[in-house]
Amino acid sequence: MSLKARITEDLKTAMKDGDKNRLNAIRSIRAALLEKEVSIRVGGKAELTAEQELEVVMSLAKKRKDSIAQYREAGRPELAETEATELAVLETYLPAQMSDQETKAAVDAIIARTGAASMKEMGKVMGAAMKELKGKADGQKVQEFVKAALNA
Repeated sequence: MSLKARITEDLKTAMKDGDKNRLNAIRSIRAALLEKEVSIRVGGKAELTAEQELEVVMSLAKKRKDSIAQYREAGRPELAETEATELAVLETYLPAQMSDQETKAAVDAIIARTGAASMKEMGKVMGAAMKELKGKADGQKVQEFVKAALNA
């Protein structure tokens, strides 16, 4: 089942259950997917690939994480809680995230494969790492592990 079909089914379920927080989160995903479809449409009908759908959901999740941090910093815990609830719903549509140990091991393997030895080569390592770990690991964590490994 495609992500779009799954979201449609989950939207119906959330409406029947009366779960407003889940409903709002699913509607935001659906709207973002439709917006992305319209932006790539050339002439006829456009279908998003699974990778494009994943990118949209990852983008929404990142925005929620940033909002949570900003709301907490501004002393607005009630808004941060709303964003956290929506983030939890978004994460159900994302692949399982790698643990810190798995991420570190993957980064070490990529560094060994690329032969990087200094911070000057961080761009090369990050490019390969984000291509390989896209959607599986948090980019911030990957960057931390790459910096730590190249500085050692």
